[in-house]
Formats: sequence, C-alpha cells, structure tokens
Amino acid sequence: MRHAATVTALSLWLLGTGTPGFATPFAYITNQGSNDVSVIDLASQRVVTTVPVGLAPAGVVASSRAGKVFVSNPDSKTISVIDMRTQRVVGTLAAGSGPVGMDASPDGSRLFVADWYANRLLVFDTAAGTALPTIEVGRAPAGVAVDAAGATVFVAERDDDSIAAIDIATSRVRGRVKVGTHPFALLVDTARERLYALNVLSDDISVIDTRRLEVIATVKVGKAPYGAALTRDGALLYVTNQHDDSVSVVDVQRLETVRTLPGFGYPEGVAVHADRVYVVNWMDDDVSVLDATSGRTLARIATGRNSRGFGAFIGSPPTP
Repeated sequence: MRHAATVTALSLWLLGTGTPGFATPFAYITNQGSNDVSVIDLASQRVVTTVPVGLAPAGVVASSRAGKVFVSNPDSKTISVIDMRTQRVVGTLAAGSGPVGMDASPDGSRLFVADWYANRLLVFDTAAGTALPTIEVGRAPAGVAVDAAGATVFVAERDDDSIAAIDIATSRVRGRVKVGTHPFALLVDTARERLYALNVLSDDISVIDTRRLEVIATVKVGKAPYGAALTRDGALLYVTNQHDDSVSVVDVQRLETVRTLPGFGYPEGVAVHADRVYVVNWMDDDVSVLDATSGRTLARIATGRNSRGFGAFIGSPPTP
C-alpha cells in the first residue's frame, strides 16, 4: 500500500513575499527512501540542509504561525517536529498506527493527522506537543485539509469514496459527500468556498461546494492525480498525475484542464510560492520549479531519495 497525504491552501496568505513578521520561506520535502527532509531555501533555490526524521516520511505541513514543520512517518508511527528557525527536530509525537495526511489550523495551535489503519483523525496541541481526543472517521483516511476560518477540517475517506466535514469546535462529523473513486489529496479554495478532492482511481477531481457540502463539478485530469496547488492569483490549479508523469493545469473558472505538462518523474507533492510552482518527483529524486503562468520548467533541484512532499510543504519561520 502506498501512503497518501494532503495538499491544502493553509496559510497561503502567510507565505507571500514581504509578509511582515515572517522570514524568507523554505520548502520542506519529505524523502521516503532516505528517511529525511530536504530543506530548500526559496530565495537561493537550493537545498541548505537535510534533516533526519522517522521511517518513510510522507506527509508534511509547514505551519508558519507555529514556527514548526510536522512530518508524518508511517513506518515509525510518529510525527517529527522540526523547528523552522534551527531546522532541527525538536520533538517526536506518537501517532497511532499509520499517520499519513495532515494539516494545521490557521493559527498553528492544532495539528490534524489521518491515522490510516485505525480509521480516525488524530488531534494534537502543537504548543504543548500533547494528544487531544481522537475523532472517528471512515475507512482509510488519507488527505486532511482545514478551512481558512479554522472551523472545519475535511478528511478524505479513501475506501468509502467520500469526504467527511468535521466541526472542529465539537469534534463531530457534520456531514459527508460522495466523490470519485479513492480520494486522497484535498485542497481548500477559500475564495470560491470550494474543496477539491483528487480521486486517484477515477482520474478526476471532485469540486465540492463547502457551504452546501455537495459536488458541483467533476474535472478529468491525468492518471492517478495525487497533489494540487492553486496559483497565487487563484486562477490556475496545478495537479500532479503520478502514473502519467505529467502535471495537469486546470482553469478554475471554467473548471476544465487547459494543458498537460510532460516530463516529470512520478510527480506527487506540489506547492506554490509567489510566481513559482514546485513539483516533487518521486522517481527522479528532485523538485521541478515551474513558471506559474506558463508552466515552463525553470530549474530542477536535487533532493533525497524517493521524494514525496505531500502537504503544504512551504513555510516561513517567524522573525524574532
């Protein structure tokens, strides 16, 4: 079984260049084959350090508000906590039987982690590093995404072909919506009040109205879509297609694929910063840097072995 993770729009407003109170951002790329995280300085576009973590790291969320990066290690059954200022592991959290996708609340106070084998959502207090009561969800939970208000956390229930919407205040599932086959990654589109669910076996994206909690459109993409990111202006959605070695570019206004970019190596994670798109290539052990408007490849940055980068892997450490 290949582990899944999530990609979300969490804290994109924190990551813009020149944001007061935050330093230059970094990309944190989980390397499943070398059990570490490659830290890329986005100003210099190079790896500045490599951080050892647990076994087979997959999921990641860089919480600028918390000043920490959380990495799920499914084979260790742990979460590694990296301090953004020192780029070192400062804590390890016990994380059930198979932590996969994860996301943090916008204020950085809570971490939500899908426990794949136990069909539950783990919740942590990020400041104290303590576990809070878990929330039961559907079968094989994978992707996790928190809305910008910090009120709802969405969970992809892969084996149920559904998305659960959980009220954070009450820790209760307030509703579910059926989507395509085997949803993995999730992405919140705050401006349009939408959620994008990537369905790896039906090769499409379910577009969900988060107010009514219903699917309003289905967009065909490449084979096995696994990660998604919105451009800074919110006009384009970049989607990695694992089994096609390609990236689909979706016009989110028209909700259709406008071009398909070739030349990737089993692409998985994807994130956006400023006018650049960063695509993580599992088979090529690197990150492709694209121009967000044209999709043109600008550079490739070597990372560790079997790079994944599932989640919101770009974050800025708070300045003193």
